[in-house]
Amino acid sequence: MAHILVAEDDEAVRSFVKRALELDGHSVVAQEDGAAAAETLAREKGGFDLILSDIKMPVMDGIAFALIAARDHPEIPILLMTGFADQRERANGLDALIHDVVTKPFSLADIRRAVVDALNGVSRDDTSLRRYA
Repeated sequence: MAHILVAEDDEAVRSFVKRALELDGHSVVAQEDGAAAAETLAREKGGFDLILSDIKMPVMDGIAFALIAARDHPEIPILLMTGFADQRERANGLDALIHDVVTKPFSLADIRRAVVDALNGVSRDDTSLRRYA
């Protein structure tokens, strides 16, 4: 399966996402902020199939991390997560760089679907159409 880098400052959410993705057979590296995730990404020379990052985090937020990741490894799809409407608005200008923004709180099915769609290159428009078909 996929090798996924997760950046999330909330320990409970980080553990939930990591466990869920590992149960699906993915290899997951989880970091507590964007700076630690950026260091991991550089150390592993971009060897990830997907980046899943919270937006609002200490040290380096998910937007700054996404900009670094997209600049250095444009081939890796990026999913952002947030529970804050203002942070979702900040991500709207990054459509060319990120695959989607997953709104918190999310269910296990929501995060799994978002990850599968991102890994398969299914566009947001395709997923919206599928939900209402």
